[in-house]
Amino acid sequence: MAQETVVKRVQLAIRLFVLVSFLGWILIWIMMPTNTFTQTWMPPYTAKTNSTYFGAAGGDILLYTFPVLLAATLGCVYIHLAKTLNDSNVESNRNAKKRESTIWKRPMLTKGPLGIVSATELVFLLMFIALLVWTFIISIQISFAGITAESAAEDGCTIWEEKLSTAASIFGVVGNICLAFLFFPVARGSCMLPLLGLTSENSIKYHVWIGHMTMLLFTFHGICYIIVWAAIHKISSMLEWNNTGISIVAGEIALLSGLFLWIATIPCVRRKCFELFFYSHHLYILFMVFFGFHVGVSGIFFILPGFYLFLVDRCLRFLQSRRQVRLVSARVLPCEAVELNFSKGYGLTYNPTSVMFVNVPSISKLQWHPFTITSNSNLERDKLSVVIKSEGTWTKKLYQLLSPPSTVDHLVVSVEGPYGPVSTNYLRHDTLVMVSGGSGITPFISIIRELIYLNTTFKYKTPKVVLICAFKISSSLSMLDLILPISDNPSDISTMELQIEAYITRDKELKANGPIHPKTIWLKPNPSNAPIQAILGPNSWLWLAAIISSSFIIFLILIGIITRYYIFPIDHNTNQIFSSSLNAFLNMLVICVSIVSVASVGFLHNKKNNAKEAKQIQNLEGSTPTTSPNSTVYNEDRELESFPYQSLIHATNVHYGVRPDLRRILLEHKGSSVGVLASGPKIMRQEVATICSSSLAENLHFESISFSW
Repeated sequence: MAQETVVKRVQLAIRLFVLVSFLGWILIWIMMPTNTFTQTWMPPYTAKTNSTYFGAAGGDILLYTFPVLLAATLGCVYIHLAKTLNDSNVESNRNAKKRESTIWKRPMLTKGPLGIVSATELVFLLMFIALLVWTFIISIQISFAGITAESAAEDGCTIWEEKLSTAASIFGVVGNICLAFLFFPVARGSCMLPLLGLTSENSIKYHVWIGHMTMLLFTFHGICYIIVWAAIHKISSMLEWNNTGISIVAGEIALLSGLFLWIATIPCVRRKCFELFFYSHHLYILFMVFFGFHVGVSGIFFILPGFYLFLVDRCLRFLQSRRQVRLVSARVLPCEAVELNFSKGYGLTYNPTSVMFVNVPSISKLQWHPFTITSNSNLERDKLSVVIKSEGTWTKKLYQLLSPPSTVDHLVVSVEGPYGPVSTNYLRHDTLVMVSGGSGITPFISIIRELIYLNTTFKYKTPKVVLICAFKISSSLSMLDLILPISDNPSDISTMELQIEAYITRDKELKANGPIHPKTIWLKPNPSNAPIQAILGPNSWLWLAAIISSSFIIFLILIGIITRYYIFPIDHNTNQIFSSSLNAFLNMLVICVSIVSVASVGFLHNKKNNAKEAKQIQNLEGSTPTTSPNSTVYNEDRELESFPYQSLIHATNVHYGVRPDLRRILLEHKGSSVGVLASGPKIMRQEVATICSSSLAENLHFESISFSW
């Protein structure tokens, strides 16, 4: 108990420090366009931080980059401590979650271009837009006040041309603010999202919002300059790549690559040409490199924190993706879906609704697709499962590879992840109503399995679960079979309050001429295939903290040496002699080298420990004939007469030829706290969100689970 008190105090201290650091960072952004910041604060600060080791960039590193990376490092420690407390005291954690307020999570907007937006999200979005507007207006006011006919004439411009040129520059500065936040939501393994109670899956929409703002501002930035150059007959300026200062050609290359990427994100283009969208997104590398050449070293550190965390995450994902994993079996469903069952290390844990990215080189060496994990890391300690519905080109090819009459007995697969919430709060509700459409049922399978585990292992009184699932055809009822995991000792669900209402919208009755139960195929993985394991081991958050801090320290040491003994003797901190592009290149190169080297050391260290566990798992699988057969076998060996399966049947009501009346079903639940989760088509989720946001549904607490990836 004393140790728990100490841990909580350390957590509180970290939380306060991170909060203060974040507020201070935001304060800098707010004050940046003002005369107080530029004329009063910065001159003495720059004088003190300008050194022979870092030059003028030293102040930028300390002001913009260091606070966020320090907060990220401490945030990793905080999450590690929180995970330790959650594992050791599940009951107190459960009671604490019951006291959480969800008023700010209620949907405020349910339709429109922003999708489903909660009150908290709307407030922060408006605050962010206010920051952009504030920066633009204050900068315009201060800059325009100094523009006169004489000052414009000195630059060979009229007043309106000088003002438009100034506005163009300010558009770029405001765009940099957006770029500074752009990569935080897509750093899947970063601690910044969990600290805010977010997941990478649900945060993709923030990346989309900020991405649109970024490209809109940068487009205005470029267009305004082109108009000015055309007006003053200096269109040749577009071809300038100056040795020092701003490189115009680099900015144009960055803008063009960003525009192509932006066009590929248009919804109709993304739907019809997903591969174009997928591959064009790799242009972010070209965009960021030439952005660095364009703005120079100071501009790099201005936007570096989010991108730095993204690079760390991307490097670790790359290292993980190089390994082939053990796919031991698959369950082929008659509704053209397949459940892949992988071997898993015992130390790998994850929470319900987590996702994992899957790559099958025999289908595409470059494409990675995210799928919801349906297994439970506590209930199935040696297996990890994902369900894949045959809907697109890639998924159809996978289904054909594994379904009869195919005789495939081995499939090469690589994965990234899992990624998901650090903790869940489903136990705080009295009732859980889950509304799904089609393959949207997969996140709910993982939640139900988690509740089964808590009910059977800890004897908790879990919330009443009402699963409302809509399918087009009756063969999709086989998805319900996946609620019960493959196990020699099936879990008893009779003590759970489980009610399943399945709606078949197209078929009027059950078709008797087709199978409705899954078929299992056992595969023969290669000895070199490894179980899915935590890339940084069981203490992954501590390792991540070490990688972030160590790589940044190494970067500071290396760039300090380069600046002191290579750049400074040439430039003497004047920024007028040494090539700005070369300086930016050196900084970007050292950042990448520092991250890759430290992340590789962490990966290789944990790989040795993981290899020992992998050998034990292989030996265990080798001694169990049911999980490692000598040949590929299709069977239906589920114990259809088992008590758990019969309990599942008794809990299920099937309605043919109708759609669920969601408004009536949801408003029927009068409990004090009813959690409503929606997963599936966008229209369905919006309908559920609209019902939950009405004044008649004060007891309904809505959460959307989308497939934004």
